[in-house]
Amino acid sequence: MEDPVFVIHGVGNRDAEGFASTVAQLRTATGLGLVPVYWGDLGADDRYVDLALPLRRPAADSGLRDDAEAPTEPETAAVLESLLGTTALRDAKEPPPALEDALRTGLEEETDDGLRGGRGPDADDILAELTRLWPETRWLSQIDDPGLLRAAGTALAEAAREEASDDSWDGLRGPDDGEGRLRTLLRRRLRDLDRVAGAAVEAVAGRVNHQLRRHYGPGATRFLGDVLVYQRHREAIHARVRERIGAVDPELGRGPERPVRVVAHSLGGVIAVDMATAGSPLWTSSLITFGSQPAYFHLCDPRGGQLSPYADEESVALPRSLARWTNLWQPLDPLAFTASRVFRLADGTSPVDVPLPHTAGAGLWTHSVYWRLPEVADAVREAFAV
Repeated sequence: MEDPVFVIHGVGNRDAEGFASTVAQLRTATGLGLVPVYWGDLGADDRYVDLALPLRRPAADSGLRDDAEAPTEPETAAVLESLLGTTALRDAKEPPPALEDALRTGLEEETDDGLRGGRGPDADDILAELTRLWPETRWLSQIDDPGLLRAAGTALAEAAREEASDDSWDGLRGPDDGEGRLRTLLRRRLRDLDRVAGAAVEAVAGRVNHQLRRHYGPGATRFLGDVLVYQRHREAIHARVRERIGAVDPELGRGPERPVRVVAHSLGGVIAVDMATAGSPLWTSSLITFGSQPAYFHLCDPRGGQLSPYADEESVALPRSLARWTNLWQPLDPLAFTASRVFRLADGTSPVDVPLPHTAGAGLWTHSVYWRLPEVADAVREAFAV
């Protein structure tokens, strides 16, 4: 084959024919002589990994109905944004404005024969006590949902109205735990509201957890499994890659006169960099990685071969056996890492990191979308242009 470009797949690929078909589509898009390098049969045995995943808790255990449909992907994204946003979980030290506004509105609904007639505490009294009690809440003090906080404020106002009387010294007729009837009342109501809020948040979080595991768990599980296998059986996988290259041309990659050209996805990029920088390297004139982790792996566990550990903010020098490197990454791919700040090529330049645009249809888990992105085909064509 004239001017072959070898394509190494990443984690979780157990379909040799499917991979060959994917490479054939990329070959059509680029017009290059792409050759699939399949090693997935040497990867992790993940037939029984479901046995290690937590089972979803039955509805009876949670105390709430949990038989609703799992949230859709946009719903999951919205919940994650709500739960993990910078302002969503804020650990507030005092009642937020939404609750205060609802509390005042609730109290103002009473006429002269109610709380405003002098039979109970006013809003400022209640808010002063709430400020003391608010840090005791586990969930309410963290949640920044205006609707939930308004409901809590309304409920507290109703509780104060219901306990109002003419004959008690502080305008309330409820029990007193020694700190005053108002604080006793508010503490009890806050505990009730906090339990309800916590149960609601946990139910939603449970569904999100289940949804994430169901949709994205297999990909993450196979990634971890294949990484573990590669760390232990690196030589066997490298031998498979060399065998496939040798079947095309036995001299390819053996020296600077006949270097190979490589495209690699995910863990395939780690394999390609490991082989190109080994003591007896696979000489590589040009490498394209996408959704890959060589820099991350080297920072965590220096790869050896011809590479030194990263230290003293000095980028790691790559040998001449890896001449050019373009690294593509998707913003929503959690398994994609950049390379330019960690490595430098033998000519003193850095690998080229290229962020790819995220489209609405790509979803939350973008680790496998590269193969169908036109930007990837364009980058491959450009990198290997003669």
